[in-house]
This record gives sequence, C-alpha cells and structure tokens, in this order.
Amino acid sequence: MAEVLGSARLIGFVGTADIDRSRAFYEETLGLELIEQDDFACVFSAHGTMLRVTAVPEVVHAEYTVLGWDVPDIRETVRALKANGVSFRRYGDMGIEQDEDAVWTAPNDDLVAWFTDPDGHVLSVTQFTSA
Repeated sequence: MAEVLGSARLIGFVGTADIDRSRAFYEETLGLELIEQDDFACVFSAHGTMLRVTAVPEVVHAEYTVLGWDVPDIRETVRALKANGVSFRRYGDMGIEQDEDAVWTAPNDDLVAWFTDPDGHVLSVTQFTSA
C-alpha cells in the first residue's frame, strides 16, 4: 500500500464563533504559542503541531473529544489548568467514575480528564500509563 499521508504533518482544526475570545483561551489559558492571526483564524503551535482555530458563523458541537493532549503528569496539569480558570467536566451520568480532580482511570490505567473551550468543544488531557 502506498504511503499517502503517513509522512505529512497533521493540522488540527476547531471552529469558533468569537475568534478573540478563543485566542485568549488557547494562548493565555492553555499556553499555546500564537503563530499568526487574521480575520479567518488564529494559528497556534501545539508542540509543533499546527492548530487552526477557525472563525465560523455558527459552531456545531460534537459530543466527543475533538482535541487532546498527552501530558506527563495529569494531576499537575489539571491543577495548573484549574488555576487558569478551567473547569473540568464530570460524566457520572455515563457511568464514568472520576476522582476528586475529575480524572477518570481507564480500564488500561491511563488517566483522562475533560474540559471545554469557550465554544463548548470537548478537550482532554491524558496521562498514558500503559506501554
């Protein structure tokens, strides 16, 4: 099978109804490096991966995670995000048991916590503990 996109760099996209509000969230709250902004998008570097937060007339919400970060210490990350004003989601109605930090332990012992951006997109942080 021919390699088509296997060596190409991935670009992430997320829509926003308020580009300035989203810029503040992704740059100041999450700490992503702003590369450029114009009337159409804010472009960030997420540890070398391009993230385009694109202006859209209406945001359509997905009920699942659209962006996630692999973090070395989820507890430290959750505490830092909370200190920056981030609220973490709880999914007790789905049968997911989360601890006092809103961290869920997956069956393979990976640790996950979810939060939303200003447009309601579900984002996550994960500490992979499995090999």
